Amino acid sequence: MSLVLQSSGGGQITIQEPATASNFTATMPAATGEVMVTGNMPAFSAYVGTTSSMTGGAFTKITYDTEDFDTNSNFASSRFTPTVGGYYQINGAVASQGLPQEVITAIYKNGSAFKYGVDNLTGGNSTVASVVFLNGSTDYVEIYAFSANTRNTATGQLYTYFNGSMVRGS
Repeated sequence: MSLVLQSSGGGQITIQEPATASNFTATMPAATGEVMVTGNMPAFSAYVGTTSSMTGGAFTKITYDTEDFDTNSNFASSRFTPTVGGYYQINGAVASQGLPQEVITAIYKNGSAFKYGVDNLTGGNSTVASVVFLNGSTDYVEIYAFSANTRNTATGQLYTYFNGSMVRGS
């Protein structure tokens, strides 16, 4: 069985029943204009709660040990591996203890550098942000940072964080 809604402009919307015996619910928001259907759109946010060390002269994977949230349980071991394929806004920031900061933050996809962020020489944190396609099965992202000298990361939600959310399905 299906429900067909006809448009005055000649188009139509068809809602088809699922092929399984399961029940599914689609909730439409009370909104005027265009509506985005969310479904299962994973999102996460984590930060460094305990200081970790960055090796001088090399990119080092940052350990994000404290989660703010993880809506689909896709964040583990400082790695985001979504089970829903699509395009994800990924953000990362790294600050080091002491001045000068001298940190470059990078998004790594599947173990390789994907995007480099801002080189921060004057204080604060170094940030990186990008929309990344992740296939929903094997793709993953992590945050790495480069410092010319061995340094410890700053801790807390304001300074050294990693977050992301799905912005569009594949």
